[in-house]
Amino acid sequence: MPTTLTLPHGRIALPTFLPDATRGTVRGVDADDLAEAGIEALVMNVFHLMQRPGTSTIKALGGLHRLFGWQGPILTDSGGFQIFSLIADQPHQGSITDRGLLFRPEGSNRPFRLTPEKSVQLQLRYGADIVVCLDVCTHVDDPPAAQELAVRRTIDWAKRCKRAYQQHLEQQRWEGPRPLLLGVVQGGGILQLRRRCADALLEIGFDGYGLGGWPLDAQGNLLEALIGQIRELIPCQYPMHALGVGRPDYVAACTRLGYNLFDSALPTRDARRGRLLTMAEGATGSYAYLYIQDDVYIKDPRPIDEGCDCLTCRRYSRALLHHLHQTRNPLYPRLATIHNLRHMARTMARLQQELGDDSPTLAGAP
Repeated sequence: MPTTLTLPHGRIALPTFLPDATRGTVRGVDADDLAEAGIEALVMNVFHLMQRPGTSTIKALGGLHRLFGWQGPILTDSGGFQIFSLIADQPHQGSITDRGLLFRPEGSNRPFRLTPEKSVQLQLRYGADIVVCLDVCTHVDDPPAAQELAVRRTIDWAKRCKRAYQQHLEQQRWEGPRPLLLGVVQGGGILQLRRRCADALLEIGFDGYGLGGWPLDAQGNLLEALIGQIRELIPCQYPMHALGVGRPDYVAACTRLGYNLFDSALPTRDARRGRLLTMAEGATGSYAYLYIQDDVYIKDPRPIDEGCDCLTCRRYSRALLHHLHQTRNPLYPRLATIHNLRHMARTMARLQQELGDDSPTLAGAP
């Protein structure tokens, strides 16, 4: 299992957590804040970026790294999950066909079409370091017929994504580490379909693979048994991305199952809402929440977490954070986000240490 990825914009140690910079930035913080917190890579989303600021603007300004001032690696999500969610909630706003996805976002005057080829082309033109194939997302409880259709389309789209990816690299005459291409394993809760999807994707050939679909059950619990079985379908030399997994204990559980890339908006969203992460006794990934809005912190001089070395914990008290939160001071989300992201980076560092340094490096060879 690889412990490092070498990418066009640098190397990242595995396992790693990638904050969601969905529209190009992590809300409330800048690139220096992210780097100081120990964040090595970000996730951005084609669904949102192709609308605002738009492809022509991104290209005119030199790609995502120049536009948003982030010099480290970027993984771009294909946009499939967001479009699936949009259409599932409001069917009149789009459709899914064998050709691709058609959607009309709220307030838009025109529909957008996203095909497998276009998704890959946009990600590469934006300058992504890790490109994710467009897939058809389902909920784990969707009926077998829906899961089977999603798997068929996901496999077909993966073939088209791979062709578009290879054509782009040939046209660009790529030199140095190339972007990696990830295929996404779908199939809901039906292991036979997951196996069919995984086998087909392995035959096509990708640099890594993603856990497709929603990773939690209806009660919000991690589908650990299923997630473990899916990891076993993919040879261990390939990195695997647990899309949407971001709770520290769930990240630790998936790491021990063999996953090594994670992304979620949960830590940063929690921070803005007053739910701050602290380390708890127990295995790596154990945590507790501190609710900074509670009155018990009005005069509390301690940092959020005594063991944390982030900017927020080095300089500021719980009392100040409580005051900033209650007065809706714009400084609060920055300081809170820095802390929660540093918590995630510290958790990943501990998991890296647990895994040791015996596994190979995976590079995007030209």
